[in-house]
Amino acid sequence: MTAAEIAQATGGRLIGDGAARVTGVASLDRAGAGELSFLASARFAPLMASSAAGIVLVSPDLQDVPGTCRARVVVDAPYDALVSLLPRFFTPIVHAAGIHPAAHIGRNVTMGEGVCLEAGAVIGDGAVIGPRTWIAPYAVLGADTTIGDDCQIYPHVFTYPDTQIGSRCIVHSGARIGSDGYGYRQAMVEGQLVHVKIPHLGRVIIGDDVEIGANCTIDRGMVDDTTIGAGTKLDNLVQVGHNVRIGRACLIMSQVGLAGSVHVEDGVIVAGQAGISGHVTIGHGARVAAQAGVISSVPAGETWSGYPARPHKESLRASAALLKLPALLRRIEQFLGRGTP
Repeated sequence: MTAAEIAQATGGRLIGDGAARVTGVASLDRAGAGELSFLASARFAPLMASSAAGIVLVSPDLQDVPGTCRARVVVDAPYDALVSLLPRFFTPIVHAAGIHPAAHIGRNVTMGEGVCLEAGAVIGDGAVIGPRTWIAPYAVLGADTTIGDDCQIYPHVFTYPDTQIGSRCIVHSGARIGSDGYGYRQAMVEGQLVHVKIPHLGRVIIGDDVEIGANCTIDRGMVDDTTIGAGTKLDNLVQVGHNVRIGRACLIMSQVGLAGSVHVEDGVIVAGQAGISGHVTIGHGARVAAQAGVISSVPAGETWSGYPARPHKESLRASAALLKLPALLRRIEQFLGRGTP
């Protein structure tokens, strides 16, 4: 794209050479003369002076920052403008329809038009695969798994029997969907304490437009189903316990753990490494900060952090008080005398 085309596409104002052309995108510190970059924060303004980027999207307050780029396009939201342009520089991989001879297909499998099964894919008995869905090498779909239209199932994904996945879903490599939940009861057998496995009879049901990150694990329900609502996105390495219900349009980030029977309502954001204790509810539109330990329900619309998790401002006050403890202890020691028991 030329700078003039970028300005037209983003509704921005062109400064510099409208004929300047780029063929890719990169960050300011790595961009070359043929790449587009952006500057949205004064924090990164020093990078502009040394950047070799050919064209830079800049916010109005930073349009005069020194730099050597051939053209600048002034827009209110440079990052959003860049995101809107990314499809122009990205060529999606097209998987040709067809079934590789090395794919294994069970009995009574139903497949829609345009399905692509790669070498080593294993499709269990009774599975249903919607039109134009791609099943990558060594993905395994258990018996009676149902997958909707236009899905992408990456290598080494494993779905246990009776899993249901909606349309336009993306499941990344290594995800395990439908495994038994962590459920046992204690019993005494011949005088010895044993843990007796509880059968899990539920399913995993995933809505449309859901993305499951690499190496996520999603347990099937015990007597109820584990469900993930339409439009929800799970980052890599997320653990979803049995009977969990996740609503629509949620963002669950890396290394989050949701214990059994957690209810996450619509529009919730759970940041990385947060842990949610069993049988609690995260209310509609709530936010859970990174590494929070949630042991009680979070009201709708609130932001909680810390351990145990509490309203964010309260958590910040508690952290600030904790930081003052060393100085307070020194004052107490000085008052009492170091030799005092």
